[in-house]
Amino acid sequence: MSNEPNPAAAATIPDKKSGGTPDSAAAQTTTPGGADPGAGNPAVSKDTRRRVIAASFIGNFVEWFDYAVYGYLAATIAVVFFPESNPQTGLLLTFALFAISFMVRPLGGFVWGHIGDKVGRRTALSLSILIMSGATFCIALIPGFNTIGIWAPILLLVVRVAQGFSASGEYAGASAFLVEYAPANKRGLYAAVVPASTAAGLLLGSLLAGLLTVLLSSEAMQSWGWRLPFLLAAPMGLIGRYIRTKLEDTPVFRELAAEGEAIKAPVSALFRNHWRQLLQAVGAVLLNAVGFYVILSYMPTYLSSELGLGATESFLATTIALVTYIGFIFLTGMLSDRYGRKKVLISASITFIVLTVPAFALLGTGNFLVIVLVQILLGAMLTLNDGTLPSFLAEMFPTRVRYSGFAVSFNLSNALFGGTAPFMATLLIAATANNLAPAWYLVGAAIISLIAVALSRETSKEPLSHE
Repeated sequence: MSNEPNPAAAATIPDKKSGGTPDSAAAQTTTPGGADPGAGNPAVSKDTRRRVIAASFIGNFVEWFDYAVYGYLAATIAVVFFPESNPQTGLLLTFALFAISFMVRPLGGFVWGHIGDKVGRRTALSLSILIMSGATFCIALIPGFNTIGIWAPILLLVVRVAQGFSASGEYAGASAFLVEYAPANKRGLYAAVVPASTAAGLLLGSLLAGLLTVLLSSEAMQSWGWRLPFLLAAPMGLIGRYIRTKLEDTPVFRELAAEGEAIKAPVSALFRNHWRQLLQAVGAVLLNAVGFYVILSYMPTYLSSELGLGATESFLATTIALVTYIGFIFLTGMLSDRYGRKKVLISASITFIVLTVPAFALLGTGNFLVIVLVQILLGAMLTLNDGTLPSFLAEMFPTRVRYSGFAVSFNLSNALFGGTAPFMATLLIAATANNLAPAWYLVGAAIISLIAVALSRETSKEPLSHE
């Protein structure tokens, strides 16, 4: 990766001593070549921004496609890798592997944050997608328990850890990449591409899992059918990596690198100078971490295993909800640009506190139409948080430690509460014999996030800070 400054960008970046910033200079600059004057990063053309959006979308799409497939095929995977356990124990062990793979994510946040803030966002993103797609492909090649015994779940765990490590750099890096390329007044909308691509990955995972469930017998699914979605990871990952390597790094990072001011130890500086923002960010992510995995990943298993809904109906309900979810995401990004990040995030927490338990109670009716409508409602509630959080976290930290601050806070909260959410939901139901237990878990997460966001400052109308 080249650290040479972009000549067009350099012409519009004022001297640091003048107190100006790239965003503040933007409104005073007119640029040729289809650039977008009147907003941040004026030397960036619309064509470049479109390619940045595509690169961010496809990379994150591949990352979360795997998580979707694993979650939606959890019951089948449990039989393949834990055949000697009863169904609920096998499901718990499968979700335990899912949760354990998240334990490496804070470490991954440190590593990817260091690379992203010191070497460059593009380098970190290109490496993370390569590791993720390779590890996902390897899942399809692991023999089952009946073939190699205990080595089957051990190998699955190793691959899941590799996936968790690579995924820890993807969401944060793609969000920072988009925010730093976006017009100043559209950072929320641009950053909403990241959760939208996540939902799109989940949608494809849901469609494939549902299609395989309908077309194949249980024996075929357990023998080879479950492997097919994981095989798709390799070609998709290579396409995403190719697109990313054809882009330059963000203008604000290239400015720092050109001036020799890219920070040498970003994680150390993060904990030393920005620990308050870090704590607020961890708390703000909590609702997203729990809500995302309960509502979008665990829900098909909850509907089929706990409420007795047919597997096909469960997948269909989730698929319908995901389609609407993607549309709501972009609406939320625009709302956060207009009204501010805090207002939208606080609204998300309040709606979860008030509506989650009644919504889960309605799921228990077993009526398919009611279940679809409730899932759409829960998804819309989550988008208030999910569609706003990427821009909120990216703006919370200065350019020097933006990747690290986002990656560490996001992955720490997800490791402790997100990856464990399906396991905790299943465990709480087993311990309490109450199918509403996951709803109360979500309410608790919403209360903590509400407090964290309320203590933070509004950043949507401010220029991106370098210091």
